[in-house]
Amino acid sequence: MGDVSFVRTQTLPEMPPPVAEQGIVKWLRENLFSSVASAILTIIALWAVYKFTAFALPWIASGVWNTESLAACRNVLDGARGACFSVLTERWNQLLFGISYPAEHYWRPTVAFVLLFFAAAPVLFFDLPRKFLIFTGVYPFIAYWLIWGGTILSPAIALAGIIMGYFVYAKFIKSSFAVAFLGGMAVAFIIWILSGYIVPAIAPENPFFEAVPSRNMGGFMLNMILGTVCVSLSLPLGIVLALGRQSNMPVIKIICVFFIEFIRGVPLITLLFVANVVLAYFFPPDSNIDLILRVIIMITLFSAAYIAEVIRGGLAALPVGQYEAADSLGLDYAQAMRLIILPQALKISIPGIVNVSVGLFKDTTLVSVISMFDLVGAIRGPILAATEWNGVYWELFMFASILFFLVCYSISQYSQWLERRLATDHR
Repeated sequence: MGDVSFVRTQTLPEMPPPVAEQGIVKWLRENLFSSVASAILTIIALWAVYKFTAFALPWIASGVWNTESLAACRNVLDGARGACFSVLTERWNQLLFGISYPAEHYWRPTVAFVLLFFAAAPVLFFDLPRKFLIFTGVYPFIAYWLIWGGTILSPAIALAGIIMGYFVYAKFIKSSFAVAFLGGMAVAFIIWILSGYIVPAIAPENPFFEAVPSRNMGGFMLNMILGTVCVSLSLPLGIVLALGRQSNMPVIKIICVFFIEFIRGVPLITLLFVANVVLAYFFPPDSNIDLILRVIIMITLFSAAYIAEVIRGGLAALPVGQYEAADSLGLDYAQAMRLIILPQALKISIPGIVNVSVGLFKDTTLVSVISMFDLVGAIRGPILAATEWNGVYWELFMFASILFFLVCYSISQYSQWLERRLATDHR
């Protein structure tokens, strides 16, 4: 008789995976101890974290929050190691709103800050209904009225200028993108300049909100104003510069190349001094262009030059077939850029744009060198100059670092989410 093969009629029960291939052991082996070099670096890093934690936690836990001066903090600590967080509870208003913003009106910039999230949501999360973009377009003028106060005529006339500029842009967009854009900008700018003469003549004597001059703006509020406004303005301007640099019209191309290379070759701090001293001479004598607006103009131009190069890299990364596809569909230049080229180039450029935006937001602290009391300027100026808090450094700059980290980290996390959302190449 030959051998009879046995065929199992029932499956074996499932066995658990090896210990090294599941749970926390697998994660540690793959991420922290995947090789000898990785294990050594992990041990060194854990040691550094332990030493820092052993120093910082007792210092923070023993912190004092309810004294009125550094000397009182040291008396409470009585030689023990601990932080003097009382400077934060005592001067929080100067750190957030500046040294001169009226205390009874702190609610106005706070409301503007909250409304910022509702205005930015339709732009950041494009699944929301498009009708919400109406509030996004109106928000800058509402925020200006809330923060600066005064008559509502100034932001209303500025909004009217933007609307008229858009109609000019829409009228000429089919013939020439450059002419349409420059024409719309020119109309909006002319109406804005004229508002400086019209508003004072017809403004009511008792406005709804008390006017707050720009010299009273400061603290982290000023950093948020500069960062938000400059990033919002520099992105469309950077797109125009990038397209102009690739234009077939020699005059447009030369102007854009010269502007980009000149701005990128000059330090931002130099441009801030120009904004402080020189830029006012380029406006009409009676226009009264305040320092914040001049700084916004210079920081926007500086950031737009860098964003233009980032977007130019995205345009160069697109294959020629995308341009040929737009031509084969019979699209004109503006339609091809709006519908085919720019969406793909901007998706490629997301990491670079975010990098420039984060750097720009941190660079807003440079305005302290031209006597603007932003968060860092308030710390270095009136707070540390006060005899009560002269000598408090770690607590103040740690607070400033946390605020900037929260904003920059949020921008970075959003950009990573957006990249994953738009990662359609391999679907």
